[in-house]
Amino acid sequence: MTLSALKMQRWVIFVFALSAATIIGAWAFQLIGGFSPCPLCLMQRWAYYVVLPLTLAMLWPAVAARTPLVRLGLIICALVMIGGAGIGVYHAGVEWGFWPGPQSCAGGGGLSGGLPDLSKATVVRCDEAQWRMFGLSFAGWNVVVSLLVAAVALRGAMTRDHGSSSLSQ
Repeated sequence: MTLSALKMQRWVIFVFALSAATIIGAWAFQLIGGFSPCPLCLMQRWAYYVVLPLTLAMLWPAVAARTPLVRLGLIICALVMIGGAGIGVYHAGVEWGFWPGPQSCAGGGGLSGGLPDLSKATVVRCDEAQWRMFGLSFAGWNVVVSLLVAAVALRGAMTRDHGSSSLSQ
């Protein structure tokens, strides 16, 4: 594995760690803190649910040795997280009253397909922030973290091979 491949693996691990810490934090706020996620909150988690297995796949030895494949994977992670940040911006805008939220946030419809059936539970409104810190709600902080993870992934994707030195063939 080349030196640049090893350096790139550190970035993959960093993307995985940030994503895992974020989703674990979201679950902790939900399970320990008693904050119930709204449909848009659940949607924002999708980016992490894509990035986590993708980064694990990039750590697989047969994939990890292929620098172009890992670079592509990191770019995909960055794009997914930018998409997740976009959902967060939309959600924060709904909370601030800049635009209306989806019907599923007001009552009735829900998400299913393996997720809890929200139509049978009390629906948490998407337009009411349950918590804020430094003026940012959960949605706002998700934007910040998503963009950070995207930046880390892009930085890792820009790791270049400086020479043809390799540690082992």
